Amino acid sequence: MRRILTGILATWAAVAEAHAADVDQTGVSPRAAQTTRSSAFLSEMRLGATAQDPGGPESGSANLTAEVLSLRPLTAVDPVLNLLIPRVHLGGSLNLNGQTSFAYVGLTWTFDVTSNVFVEGSFGGAVHNGKTDPAVLHRSALGCTALFRESGTLGVRLTQDWSVMATVEHLSNAGLCSNNRGLTNVGVRVGYTF
Repeated sequence: MRRILTGILATWAAVAEAHAADVDQTGVSPRAAQTTRSSAFLSEMRLGATAQDPGGPESGSANLTAEVLSLRPLTAVDPVLNLLIPRVHLGGSLNLNGQTSFAYVGLTWTFDVTSNVFVEGSFGGAVHNGKTDPAVLHRSALGCTALFRESGTLGVRLTQDWSVMATVEHLSNAGLCSNNRGLTNVGVRVGYTF
């Protein structure tokens, strides 16, 4: 997982460096007509709380969550093309009852429904400290330590900088290890855009 994260960050740094080489003495990129770009790497931080696997073996416990998102490596002028350009996310979920906690990395695609309402989908990988096999009472058997993670979000921008979101996330090994029901968490988050 560390190699994957290092590779993603190195790729983003290379993209930013390549862009810097394209900027002329006036500070304007020759590609400015097609794309826009910011100089910062991180664009947003999110904090929240989730219910751990409602209806599952670990239900009844809660998690504190944190996530940071990068800027898009470039932003197309065409909003439809922007849907294809993801942001990198890195986050974690700490279970407050000593059950399964995890860290994750992946890609997030954001679609603005209106100027204030947005939906997101994300896909990536996670590593956890939970049980793999066999299942212990009140613990989920997740099959292996490295899992796939996907999530869906409905959000509302309260101001230019602040937003609130309802999120559902699912972790599973997709049948690559022993069969498992996965882990599904639901919750709310507050986001701050830099």
